[in-house]
Amino acid sequence: MLMLTLGVALWSVAHLFKRLAPAARDGMGDLGKLVVTVALIGSLVMMISGYQDASGPVWWGRQPLWVSISNVLMLFALYMMVASSMKVRITSMVRHPQLTAIKAWSVSHLLVNGDLPSLILFGGLLGWAVVSVIIINRQDGKVAMTGGNTGWSREALAVLVSVGLYGAVAHAHAYLGYPVHG
Repeated sequence: MLMLTLGVALWSVAHLFKRLAPAARDGMGDLGKLVVTVALIGSLVMMISGYQDASGPVWWGRQPLWVSISNVLMLFALYMMVASSMKVRITSMVRHPQLTAIKAWSVSHLLVNGDLPSLILFGGLLGWAVVSVIIINRQDGKVAMTGGNTGWSREALAVLVSVGLYGAVAHAHAYLGYPVHG
């Protein structure tokens, strides 16, 4: 459990480093990018291995309704990530599409995983995303949102890519023994 907790903490600190200590981060120059990248890769390894090895009490289990809601949230999360990359219309309406995606992903997983390791992993990443939005908004203010003047073909492509990614993620989860349907 310690590895998992440290992984979530390292992920959060590495992502927030630039916002919480901008002078220190700027003083590191290009080395700072390398340090953050190594920290993020290390945090992913720690979270994955820590989650696989962790155990703890279970407060709730998978329910058919929650599985359905979880899947819709996952499709939305993937769409927000794709939309952010493609700068489609929704990015002009949602201030932080990638962090919104992380929040939807986290809530999705919390709905169907009510054990302590899941609360640490998904709850911790949800907390990081919420804190990130608050810090960014306080530091940057209400900046005008951009994007969103794309044609319907680009919008349709974003939806199709999102559905394809959802299928790939669902297949990978099933292959690893974590079925997402039922």
